[in-house]
Amino acid sequence: MSQVESIDVARLRWFVAVAEELHFARAAKALGIARQRLSRTVIDLEDELGAKLFVPGAQPTQLTDEGRELLTAAREVIARAEADAARPEPEEARRGLRVGFVPGVTVSKWERIWRERFPEIRLETIPLAAADQLTALREGRVDMCFVRLPIDREGLSAIPLYREVPVVVVPKDHPISLFSEVGAAELADERMQDASDLDAAAVTLEMVAAGVGLAIVPHSIARLHARRDLVYRTVTDHPDTEIALAWPVAETTELVEEFVGVVRGRSERSSRSPSTRTEQPAKGLTAKKPAPQRKSLGSKGASAARSSGAKSKRRGR
Repeated sequence: MSQVESIDVARLRWFVAVAEELHFARAAKALGIARQRLSRTVIDLEDELGAKLFVPGAQPTQLTDEGRELLTAAREVIARAEADAARPEPEEARRGLRVGFVPGVTVSKWERIWRERFPEIRLETIPLAAADQLTALREGRVDMCFVRLPIDREGLSAIPLYREVPVVVVPKDHPISLFSEVGAAELADERMQDASDLDAAAVTLEMVAAGVGLAIVPHSIARLHARRDLVYRTVTDHPDTEIALAWPVAETTELVEEFVGVVRGRSERSSRSPSTRTEQPAKGLTAKKPAPQRKSLGSKGASAARSSGAKSKRRGR
């Protein structure tokens, strides 16, 4: 973003009024403000840009070279601002973005960042059953979804985000509760439940508490359904699971790209952000060698972790 574009449009309009009238009193009258206030605004602009915009003491009022450069750049910035105000809001922006998430995924951090960056664009987060994740994307009920892999990726973009270690859930007084982690060999003699249906995890863990059998689930699922009568321990040699962000390739909109940037931790001014790529710097305002202690007119520079459990040796508590 250029130095001129960092100046609010209202002050640029006031400068343009003086630059076109070449008369402070007439410009102030046309703007409906006091002449002193207009003069103070111009002086502040000169201090901010580090250059004189009008020839000191000249009668009639005359622009300096820097003033003429600023006039050209200011007109461009004002014209773009007016064009943006007149442009109809895109349908996707009016509708907002709908993001689904399966059990075990926490989206609050990304919701907060989105609200900070795009307060006028609604983000709707929709909890989905794991069995419904692919159907919701295919049917367009959500624009994007935090999914648990594997899924059928045909026609979808999917960005892997992090992996989850598996844990075994056992009654609080079970011998395995005495250890930090276990391997498959330690579970060989245990009665195990089929816990592959994560949407039914609450029922599965109820059966664990009833003594029907142990269950291995992703760490986030055990945490989501935590109970005082159950504990969970890391399983060191069981396959882990992976969380990804997926969306239809044909529906890769600017809002989708912006949300991908939020999730991947890109900065607000990242060059990969669609909103940053569409900005065009004002032309014609060249850099000047600054006077001592003053600013130049040049352009300024543009301003998920793997989830894992601690793995220690099996030992008594």
